Amino acid sequence: MSHDGLGPRAALRSVALLTAGALAVPLLSACSAEDEAGKPLAAQDIAPAARAQIADGGTLRWAVDAVPETLNTFQADADATTTRVAQAVLPSMYRLDANGRPRANPDFLESAKVVDTEPRQVVLYRLNQQAVWSDGREIGAADFAAQWRALSGKDSAYWTARNAGYDRIEKIERGANDLEVRVTFARPYADWRSLFSPLYPKDVMGTPDAFNDGARRKLKVTAGPFVLKQVDRDKDRIRLTRNPRWWGRPAKLTEIVLAAVPRDERAAHLAEGDLDVAEIDPAVARGIDSAAGAAGPLSGLGAGRTAAKALRSWAVVDASDGDAEENADADQEQEQDDRDVRARGDLRRAVAAWERQRKELRGYEVRKSLEPAFTQLALNGADGPLADERVRRAVARALDRRELAKVVLKPLGLPAVPVGSHLALSGQEAYADNSGALGGQDTEEAQALLADAGWVAGGPVEKGEKGEKAAGSEGETTEGETTEGETTEGERSGGVKSDGEKEAEGEGDRKAGDGGKAGRDDRSEGGDDGTYIVGQDGKAPAEHGRDHEDHGRRLAQDGKQYLNRQGAPGAYAPRGTAAPAGAAREALAKDGKALTLRFVLPTGPGSDSLHLVAGRITRMLEKVGIRTETTKVSDESYFKDHIASGDYDLALYSWPASAFPATDARPIYAKPVPGADGSLSVEQNYTRVGTDQVDQLFDQAVSTLDEEEGRSLIRKADARIWAAAGSIPLYQRPQLTAVRKNLVNVGAFGFQTPVYEDMGFLKKGVKVSASPSKK
Repeated sequence: MSHDGLGPRAALRSVALLTAGALAVPLLSACSAEDEAGKPLAAQDIAPAARAQIADGGTLRWAVDAVPETLNTFQADADATTTRVAQAVLPSMYRLDANGRPRANPDFLESAKVVDTEPRQVVLYRLNQQAVWSDGREIGAADFAAQWRALSGKDSAYWTARNAGYDRIEKIERGANDLEVRVTFARPYADWRSLFSPLYPKDVMGTPDAFNDGARRKLKVTAGPFVLKQVDRDKDRIRLTRNPRWWGRPAKLTEIVLAAVPRDERAAHLAEGDLDVAEIDPAVARGIDSAAGAAGPLSGLGAGRTAAKALRSWAVVDASDGDAEENADADQEQEQDDRDVRARGDLRRAVAAWERQRKELRGYEVRKSLEPAFTQLALNGADGPLADERVRRAVARALDRRELAKVVLKPLGLPAVPVGSHLALSGQEAYADNSGALGGQDTEEAQALLADAGWVAGGPVEKGEKGEKAAGSEGETTEGETTEGETTEGERSGGVKSDGEKEAEGEGDRKAGDGGKAGRDDRSEGGDDGTYIVGQDGKAPAEHGRDHEDHGRRLAQDGKQYLNRQGAPGAYAPRGTAAPAGAAREALAKDGKALTLRFVLPTGPGSDSLHLVAGRITRMLEKVGIRTETTKVSDESYFKDHIASGDYDLALYSWPASAFPATDARPIYAKPVPGADGSLSVEQNYTRVGTDQVDQLFDQAVSTLDEEEGRSLIRKADARIWAAAGSIPLYQRPQLTAVRKNLVNVGAFGFQTPVYEDMGFLKKGVKVSASPSKK
């Protein structure tokens, strides 16, 4: 799980609370027709080329987030780079195709099938007779058995992060010959294709010591198109070189260097030509398109020749600004002349460097697709207002998910289609749009749900002590600081938009209902938290040092609107505060507390789009009377101290799509279980919302060997997860990759597992068809 990106299958999934009898769930008998899965919303973009068109040799320099702490993908601290190394150097029985579906890997597997179901499920693997480890030993049953024992969960001496599937195996034995492996399951297991990918040698899996420590920093024995040559932690890089014992299609590249480059430094490294491939954010993508003079969707204002001309003009004008010192004496004039000369020199060098970098960037192109992961709005149902499923459903019904998808994807030229499933993405076998089980955006329905839950507009609100939590708020709002945990001024409902939001929204993109006012600063400039509490407004508010006359804008009312209603008069904001047009005019309250939800967001590189989406969500919720407080925290603290610990009401983060949802999604949506000590075991269900029905459907899906029935059960489980409204899928994450133009079979892979042996540089004079991004 990540707010910025997600790595291997080791990251699993979450669930939802559905009060028995309180909600009729439609569409539970989802049709199993193949066309429900559809196709991927965006094709992969890797500049495909035939191997005959690719030159032999060359070094590919690939930016990664970090040199991993471990090279063992089954340990808790494995990351995306761990997976990338494993894909290039280790056996994998199955890999994913462009539709995110598992396909047998012929380099290692001639066939694999279920040969018996009674009295036990038996899968027979027939291995490629040429498949050998880098030390010359044949890959065989001993390696399969060692991995099963290590991951079965029966021996706690193995520090494993997951054992799903392996815990269902009863025994592994040699088949009719050394090339056959028979795996017998104690319990039926639908996702058996997820096992043994990757497969480690018995040297790594054979003992707890070897498993725990032997594969953390090195892999002595491998079996892939590449071998692990070096892990250089001083230079933050990993070197992979051709495997001389590789029996498959020879790797075109001589070497792959995985270089740890922070995302906020990649633009500079690309401009210097230090990288060949790097995942980038939209701002860097716009820079690359700008350097190429592209006028595509990623190009911004001032791109291409116009920007270059502007910079040169600025240099000339700025360097000559001091020439008008007519009244200066000779010494001052000489001093000014010297400064001018230095300034001109500095500017010439700056322009030359800028143009040199632009020239370097012209050697790259942006390849884009949709990542096999989706961003969701998580609603913490553990306590507070969101413990009531009616409030969660109201939040969901307030959201225009298509509009939120457009905010992120439309500027990138990617399909802005909201995700319709928690358990699969469009194109995958289990996908079906089950969002109808909850319903689409409906302001009136959201308001009705809130009213039914007892949240009343204009109700009295008790004034709490300073620092007391608002309803639904976890933790205190830090005041007067700009560090972790701060709720920044102007970021409460109706607050100031971020710079990224202003840029992406644009004047022409405002809805008529916004009236352009939602971005104004509504904060108070003194006293308490700047709010005016209902029933305690006998005193006039302090002067705010500004003109409160109505200069043609709508103002918050002064409390008279409550005189003919139950509850004391007053307003929830100081007199003179601009009220966003189209928003709910009155805050909701219940039992003396206002309905305010704490929205926790990360602040690290790549989080701009999350802030943009959060701003839109805040305004959508405001229209139904739900207020929010935005708390920004560091990347390091975001997951550990807030998401995992449950210290949030609303949060945005991403989950990967799995080809095996019955296995991988269950921990994310399983019903939390109370422990003996009173604590709650949530696995990876950070929304803390779950149902027995969903758990039962997962159990049935993972145990059936009828694939059509399995898909139907997964779709039913997804419909119930939607209905419980613990998490709201929003959009598939964009995947933007900067790649040298002459580099092929690499880029934005989408669902597909990369084929490392086919990556390489085009032969001189060879051209391939334009990528989907450029057509």
